[in-house]
Amino acid sequence: MSASEPILRLRGINKLFGQLHVLKDVSLEVERGRTVVVIGPSGSGKSTLLRCANLLESVHSGAIEFDGREITHLGREAFKARREIGMVFQNFELFAHLTALENIMLAPLRVQGMTTDEAAVEARALLNKVRMPEKADFYPDELSGGQQQRVAIARALAMKPKMMLYDEPTSALDPEMIKEVLDVIQELAREGMTGIVVTHEMAFARRVADRVVFMEEGEIRDNAPAADFFGGTSSARAKRFLNQILRH
Repeated sequence: MSASEPILRLRGINKLFGQLHVLKDVSLEVERGRTVVVIGPSGSGKSTLLRCANLLESVHSGAIEFDGREITHLGREAFKARREIGMVFQNFELFAHLTALENIMLAPLRVQGMTTDEAAVEARALLNKVRMPEKADFYPDELSGGQQQRVAIARALAMKPKMMLYDEPTSALDPEMIKEVLDVIQELAREGMTGIVVTHEMAFARRVADRVVFMEEGEIRDNAPAADFFGGTSSARAKRFLNQILRH
């Protein structure tokens, strides 16, 4: 598959929680090596979109294709696809009883069958990548929120994913800690890591996005190159949303 070919295709995805129709016929393509930023008001389906793409949520209809393979209904085999799609959550979800190094080592040890020495070498390299080599032996409660999120990013990278999904990675952080996390995500994007980022950080979106997707009420209302979207060609509703965000 060439670099310009989509690595992820969502086709006509519908997702319901009871009577609530959360995703309505959503279709999206993400090209390999590109970063798509997803924005929109709360409750518009952004996080559910990521969870469906990563098979953490099943879909009611539609198809998901990743790296040339149909993965929509893998069932018990879904974990194999998740190895290649890293996920970073809002609230870090680190194991409190493990150090930063041990959190990063866990999946390579259990899933990839690495030796302890091999996993430790990889984990230290990843801590260096997220600019925290000195925090290897610190436990999560000894780290700031921004540091915990960077450990979570390193943990996702430990599985050597082909794509990263970030679900509002700075929403739980104090303002002074946001930049250190966004800088790491931007660096990964520059290195060619494919990514989808759900965020309200518009300045970051301008810097990192190749495309911007605007969602509302479970639908994709805008999907455009970032330069066009921020350059004024977005819909009237998207412009109102941007104005509201930028005023705060």
